[in-house]
Amino acid sequence: MSETARISPPPPSLVHLRLERPSEGVALLVLDQPDLRNAMSDEMTASWVAAVDHLAADPSVRAVVVTGEGKAFCSGGNLSWLASEPDATVDDLRNRMLPFYRAWLSIRRLEVPTIAALNGAAIGAGLCMALACDIRYAARGARMGVPFTKLGIHPGMAGTYLLPDVVGPAAARDLFLTGRLVDADEALGLGLVSRVLEPEGFLDEVLAVAEGIAGAAPIATRLTKRALQRRHASIETALEWEGLAQPVTLATEDLLEGIRAAQEKRAPQFRGH
Repeated sequence: MSETARISPPPPSLVHLRLERPSEGVALLVLDQPDLRNAMSDEMTASWVAAVDHLAADPSVRAVVVTGEGKAFCSGGNLSWLASEPDATVDDLRNRMLPFYRAWLSIRRLEVPTIAALNGAAIGAGLCMALACDIRYAARGARMGVPFTKLGIHPGMAGTYLLPDVVGPAAARDLFLTGRLVDADEALGLGLVSRVLEPEGFLDEVLAVAEGIAGAAPIATRLTKRALQRRHASIETALEWEGLAQPVTLATEDLLEGIRAAQEKRAPQFRGH
């Protein structure tokens, strides 16, 4: 049975978060608390987990885009929430923060490609969530950074792993230790984002990229995402993975469809088997 032939689960009820399906195979998650610059509230966090669980169980999803409502992408953790427990012990805070980190990083467990569409400011934990996505595109004028130490706190949400992995250790040290914000064009030079697009029509352009990804062979796409997430320790481990994964795709009907489509000079219709 193909992916799309299976019944998709009903969408969950969400607060401060919207789940939309703008085109076949594409899911759009919109952080929706613009009056607080889409800060990560408790309600938004719980909705995020529910939405990721839903998308993980939906076989029709082939690409996911995350963006923010209003002028910001995400301003990070809610500052009033962070300051609400002045008498909490280290253990109390650790028991609260770890589930919070893991909730937002749950997007990494999706097997399909994920794109963070940075329509505006992406700050602190908000940028870390974007770093957990596979690809980041920014609207020109968007600013981003990890100013944790300027607030008196250590970075969280695996930022000290994710940021060096994306931009390299030297740039990560600069951004973390100075706490400075960079604009979209500098972020592009650092490799923090892959493309900078004009604000007008920004989301439409990102969704068009996602639609293109959704139109590719889903088995090959998912295995490629996993290969890139594995961060192979050596050429030999990469070859061992590819020696298993490529034959899996060579044995699919999608491969035959891709070859036929190339020969017939038409768009392929991949079915996921």
